[in-house]
Amino acid sequence: MPPRYRLRRAVTADIPVLVRHRIEMFRSMVDLPGRKAAVIAAAFRRLLRRDLPRGGYLAWVAEREGEVVAGAGVVLRPVLPRPWAPRGGVEAHVLNVFTEPEHRRRGLARRLTREVLAWARREKVAVVTLHASDMGRPVYESLGFTQTREMQVLLSKGPRRARRLRGRRG
Repeated sequence: MPPRYRLRRAVTADIPVLVRHRIEMFRSMVDLPGRKAAVIAAAFRRLLRRDLPRGGYLAWVAEREGEVVAGAGVVLRPVLPRPWAPRGGVEAHVLNVFTEPEHRRRGLARRLTREVLAWARREKVAVVTLHASDMGRPVYESLGFTQTREMQVLLSKGPRRARRLRGRRG
């Protein structure tokens, strides 16, 4: 009988694999040049070192024989009152769902997403959102996620300007 997969919350020792999974997730969806991948990896590593221990970034991993082979992350954002959350609250945004290629098609992304949803229910999170790749869309739809009207416009290449503006007083 093959060894089973075990799900658990990620810890700081998992940071290298969480960073690698984020880069590989992007590479599976878009052309990601090495230099840009290195910048993303360094920035994400810094964020995880700061936010993972204090709960600003939450993650779950699936491991087999002690090796992390899949993961899913969550960041929390405030939700203003709206029709589907009349009292407002907190939104959990799921991201960085990734499974190593040799472990795909075994239900790991589904199990991890279910784990995140169970956590969100226990924590009374108002809304759970995510961006779905073409590969992940059927999994998320089967778990109750629906398409929304969200749009975006990219205004800059990074947070430097916003950081400078926050420091100014009007």
